[in-house]
Amino acid sequence: MSSLLNVSNLTKRYGTTVALNDLSLELESGHIIGLLGPNGSGKTTLIKIICGLLQPNTGKVTVKGHPVGVESKKVISYLPDTTYLDMSQKVEDIIRYFSDFYEDFDTGRAYDMLSKLGISAKDRLKTMSKGTREKVQLILVMSRRADLYILDEPIAGVDPAARDYILNTIITNYDENASILLSTHLISDVENILDQVIFLKEGNIVRFSTVDEIRGSEGQSVDSLFREVFKC
Repeated sequence: MSSLLNVSNLTKRYGTTVALNDLSLELESGHIIGLLGPNGSGKTTLIKIICGLLQPNTGKVTVKGHPVGVESKKVISYLPDTTYLDMSQKVEDIIRYFSDFYEDFDTGRAYDMLSKLGISAKDRLKTMSKGTREKVQLILVMSRRADLYILDEPIAGVDPAARDYILNTIITNYDENASILLSTHLISDVENILDQVIFLKEGNIVRFSTVDEIRGSEGQSVDSLFREVFKC
């Protein structure tokens, strides 16, 4: 598989607090990667730098060879950890907006996912439950034909049934040559869909390996190893 994301010697400080500490990372196409770590480990900071929403103090990031900017943003589909949509809008209006804004947005894919999840495009977001709004946001992100999907806590705060729907939507609606970087602290819920995992602790990568390597060499699940490494 080809190199998709390169992070080189990335450091980010907030005052005297070091969020990322000289971090380097390379991801290839064709994988679902878990970005795992406790709160405050630097996950969201790393994601926001990759997406161009924060500037590092030092280091650089390239996506498909492009530095962070207009060209890199064209190939990244990003789901933030907070709701960003206009609650007064109907789903169909938001889909129309995304279709106009993103060249790679697949309207047919969006409506197909809505149908499978039993969501009406005529409904306004403010009339929906939190879980349904989470599904709509994910549908919008996964309806792009992107090279890199970055999902920040896509299943946090929703019930177990909604988590199953969301994870199924993720694994059935991305191209095999794309990659997904998925940040979460709910390890046991996502472990079965992951190919690789990154353990992030206090701004440092303490483990980057395949799920199969962990199960083979460590003889335990990713969730168990995570609890051991982070003492939780």
